[in-house]
Amino acid sequence: MKIVGIYSFNNGREFIETQFAAELREVEQVIAAVDSEKHKTKTSHEKTRLGRKLYSPRALNMAFKAKFEELGWRTCRVACEYPTEYYVDGYRWDNPFSGAFREMDFVKNRVGIEVQFGKYAFMVYNVCAKMTIFHKLDVIDVGMEVVPIKEFADEMSTGVSYFEQFVWDLEQRGVSDIDIPVLVLGINHR
Repeated sequence: MKIVGIYSFNNGREFIETQFAAELREVEQVIAAVDSEKHKTKTSHEKTRLGRKLYSPRALNMAFKAKFEELGWRTCRVACEYPTEYYVDGYRWDNPFSGAFREMDFVKNRVGIEVQFGKYAFMVYNVCAKMTIFHKLDVIDVGMEVVPIKEFADEMSTGVSYFEQFVWDLEQRGVSDIDIPVLVLGINHR
């Protein structure tokens, strides 16, 4: 696979290139090592794509996981203790959120990575909420989001978001004072 789009959110590119160049090289190495054609295994059941072979997000995620783990990147999971004091008077639940957690796909040397082949809301959540939370929890200093470009997303099930859409929305949103530096990498299958 290839990186064909690069977007620096809140100076993410500059921060990563100067402070985490080795980690960036590893991410580039992983992306290049994933053979997307091996993961064009999903047969579409959608009316507009019936019977067509598509890239499987699940298989692609598993391939990325294997490659990142070979280089020492690890999933980071933190337990959530949700507040219950905001329930209205008289409401009580005996089993409040047992086992709830938040998870970052990969973390190494205070760099957090999310690989996202899902719906649009997950991309925005990753950068604008999850990475900020993991920074506040003192797990990461900077983030990277790896997403397909539109050409690649068009070869997956409908609804998969893409780099161009994501960048437009981040540009329109702007940077908040709680945002951390994030490098968004748009990848293609060829």
